[in-house]
Amino acid sequence: MSLSIRSCSHSAPDAPRRRNGWKLAGVILLAASADGLTTSGAQAQKLEARYAISMTGIRVGQSAWTVRIEADRYSASATGGSVDLMNVLVRGEGSARVSGSIKDGRLVPAEFSSKLVEEGEKSDLKMTFEEGVVTAVEADGPPPGPDRVPLKQAHVIGVTDPLTALLIAEEDNGGIVPNKESCNRTLSIFDGRRRYDLLLSFKRIEDIRDKQLAGRVLVCNVILHPIAGHRASSMITKYVADRRDIEVSFAQIAGTNVLAPFRLMVPTLIGTMAVQATSFETSPLP
Repeated sequence: MSLSIRSCSHSAPDAPRRRNGWKLAGVILLAASADGLTTSGAQAQKLEARYAISMTGIRVGQSAWTVRIEADRYSASATGGSVDLMNVLVRGEGSARVSGSIKDGRLVPAEFSSKLVEEGEKSDLKMTFEEGVVTAVEADGPPPGPDRVPLKQAHVIGVTDPLTALLIAEEDNGGIVPNKESCNRTLSIFDGRRRYDLLLSFKRIEDIRDKQLAGRVLVCNVILHPIAGHRASSMITKYVADRRDIEVSFAQIAGTNVLAPFRLMVPTLIGTMAVQATSFETSPLP
């Protein structure tokens, strides 16, 4: 059974839709990467991070993230060439944003939107959420071609959006940050077009002492497992999928126990692609 999405009203929470004629039913958001968030008693914080994208040491792009963590709300936005991991791999660019609430130690999105250009295709997408269920998916852009692996209803149950997925909220570990156990998780991601898993496992804890950050970062091994919605013929995806030598590093957003991306290292056919923070600055919100 193929999955289609078209526009829908708020009165049909179990049938999110998309203007281009697809249909989606029963998407449930389980923000698995956000267990154990603790912000009570802490001052609201804002992270502003900038990243350089390089290939074999030669700079080929840049991007920026802004994250706001408050007592009961959060938001994140990303611009440039690293809106999410799949966006980096297909050499796309654009912007994405998510906002939502913090409930029972989980990041629960209310709205996710993206404006992307990937492999020459433009797409504007918006998803809305209510109590962990996608109530609407609207997208302007070409319908999926026959070379894309079809999405099915089963592919979009128990997923999170690509920005929330990379905000790792650590469980209370006696004040020790980062906690190596935070790496041991599977991030089930749906970006409105593609369904994929990121399988994280602990690799090391690294001390950083440079102008970007003075502190410890959590380094996780990550395996990218495409599931549906991607181009089956994509050589880049084929090459990177299920490799065991990709790593992603996370650094703490000061004043919270939330970790945000600091560095990504991806092997490719022509060398290593790196997305490295050139600034990682946290400040209190007024």
